[in-house]
Amino acid sequence: MAEAMTPMVEARAVRKSFGPLEVLKGIDLDVAVDQVVCLIGPSGSGKSTFLRCINHLEKIDGGALTVGGELVGYRRQGQRLYELRDPEVCARRAGIGMVFQHFNLFPNLSALGNVTIGPVRVKKEPKEVVRARAVALLERVGLADKIDAYPNQLSGGQKQRVAIARALAMQPRLMLFDEPTSALDPELVGEVLEVMRGLAAEGMTMLVVTHELTFAREVADRVVFMDQGAIVEAGAPQEVLTDPREPRTRAFLARLL
Repeated sequence: MAEAMTPMVEARAVRKSFGPLEVLKGIDLDVAVDQVVCLIGPSGSGKSTFLRCINHLEKIDGGALTVGGELVGYRRQGQRLYELRDPEVCARRAGIGMVFQHFNLFPNLSALGNVTIGPVRVKKEPKEVVRARAVALLERVGLADKIDAYPNQLSGGQKQRVAIARALAMQPRLMLFDEPTSALDPELVGEVLEVMRGLAAEGMTMLVVTHELTFAREVADRVVFMDQGAIVEAGAPQEVLTDPREPRTRAFLARLL
């Protein structure tokens, strides 16, 4: 019971700077197990940086971040935090799937190769077990006929669906999506969002940076509006997207509608 009540993601006063530029200014956010949270806001508001901090692709400068009750990238000793060694970071990161804006597929590997490489290399799982899972995942995202295709033979939407299958192959407890449709042609956006809708319906915990407001309205449990490195407003989709309290939220939405 206690485990069920532990937030999947818990951010407390998270700060991050790049040189003199403070990108995250004390972020406090909880994401419950099985919850879908969409982060919206203008470019440069810190959304993608926050996502990258969650799986320790960026190191935070202050505060604390936990996933499933565990610090990501650090161990606590007394009142101090010490950064973990790379193998330990990789082990904790293995439970966090991330889908990037620009796919980041390995061009020299087939769709099947891209999906199997993580569990085999990182988790040392048996190849035959991973292959069976990868085939099932590629079928699940609608790419059963593209198993042997290489990235240069795939459309943008197909590449992104391979990227989702690759992240799922690690059997994550949390999925992070960093503007997964923004690099796609408009006609390809729907096929990626449909896969994400399916994941949400199955109970996957998801944190999604997106400008797809229709998706956020239909799928998210909560919508968080960020601007200038801070959370300005958060709440149910109908509250934030239909009747926002804050002037900055209203101004942002007015530019998109």
